[in-house]
Amino acid sequence: MKVSVSMYSLHSVVKKENWNAIDFCRFAETLNLDGVELLDFYWKNKEEELKEVIEYLEHSPLEVSCYDVSNDFVKETAEERKSEIQKVKDAVDTAKRLNTRCVRVFCGDLTPNMDYAIGKEWIISSLIECAKYAETQGVMLAIENHGMLAGKSEQVKEILAEVGSPNVKSTFDTGNFLLVEDNPLAAYQKLKNEIAHVHFKDFRLRNSGDTHSGFKGLGEKYWIGVIPGDGEVVLSEIISNLKRDRVDTWLSLEYEGYDDAKVAVRDSVNRIRKLLAGQEV
Repeated sequence: MKVSVSMYSLHSVVKKENWNAIDFCRFAETLNLDGVELLDFYWKNKEEELKEVIEYLEHSPLEVSCYDVSNDFVKETAEERKSEIQKVKDAVDTAKRLNTRCVRVFCGDLTPNMDYAIGKEWIISSLIECAKYAETQGVMLAIENHGMLAGKSEQVKEILAEVGSPNVKSTFDTGNFLLVEDNPLAAYQKLKNEIAHVHFKDFRLRNSGDTHSGFKGLGEKYWIGVIPGDGEVVLSEIISNLKRDRVDTWLSLEYEGYDDAKVAVRDSVNRIRKLLAGQEV
């Protein structure tokens, strides 16, 4: 399995030091990684920066593991949903220019007074439309388990079944399942045949000594991002299962903690390498 890092793992650095995608790629190269995962909302001047990144990567050992689009299909009007569909189609085009065949997509989340069934219907109809285009371009749309409408493995599986496209699969986010009280190992068993991309992430429960609020899960639980192996996801078993089942995918680090991001990402990459080698962490 190849290892990449998501630019989102360095979000605090991107903001503080005004990084662009090339700054991020340069940092990733110092980690001796196989690839990087890029996100749509970090572009300042997309066309100009995109050309620069493409040229940079031509002379870099890095590949682009996946291109992430920040879409949301749970919109009240058909016109708004049409705009979100176009956003995904544009991301497919961008992914091809970056020489990756994977686009991470969201489904959308429940809003106040939103009916679950209606939200799910909008997601499925929008994904079907996006899938038609992705199929013509040979690009995979990989749904990230995220939020209340597509956070649980069973929800993702149902959406994939109803969309029914070979070009719509799962971005298996190991940590996000905890936020909706879905066991990551059980989730893997449900989705193992649908995985196109993996977000390698770990969380621990917030405790009374934490100064950060963390991510709100179901009920009154709050979760803090940590480097892989310091949280509640049994990542060694996730890797063992991926190897056993011969799931050919990228492991892409998505660190969402509050420690110094550069240090945490370096430590996280070292942890991933140990886990891949079957060593204890």
